[in-house]
Amino acid sequence: MTDKKNVISPFHGEHDHSHCETQALESAVAECAKQGLRLTKIRRQVLEIIWAQHNPIGAYDVLQKLQEAGHKPAPPTAYRALDFLVSAKLIHRVESLNAYIGCPSPNASHQCQFYICTDCGHVAEVSNSAVSDALAAGATELGFISQQPVIEVHGVCKNCLD
Repeated sequence: MTDKKNVISPFHGEHDHSHCETQALESAVAECAKQGLRLTKIRRQVLEIIWAQHNPIGAYDVLQKLQEAGHKPAPPTAYRALDFLVSAKLIHRVESLNAYIGCPSPNASHQCQFYICTDCGHVAEVSNSAVSDALAAGATELGFISQQPVIEVHGVCKNCLD
């Protein structure tokens, strides 16, 4: 078995964020059309806010940015948009941070690992099939059906160690 790793969001380094943001938004529009989902104006704005950060952002920060843009949405409006974006696999919820981050590949497997730097706050998303396979094997052994297993690893990235 090959240990397939796919680093979706690397730590720092050479990165054209505006390109990745544009590509992610185009991918989101295409994915919604493919799934027959409606990417409303408010949902798109929430997605744009999340992608503009490129680091995890909390729901209240999303709400504040919507208000700064001239909207007056109630908190449930922002939460509904976030729930939609998570269920459409356009964003991830980073549970331990109670925050959201964009998903650059909504049509890929969502059994991923997040490496979270406790110093700078950056999150790298890695999809490692060996880890996913090990989790699936453990679930099978227990007679357990897992639902989108995600692992969050906290530590310090290379840039912060230097």
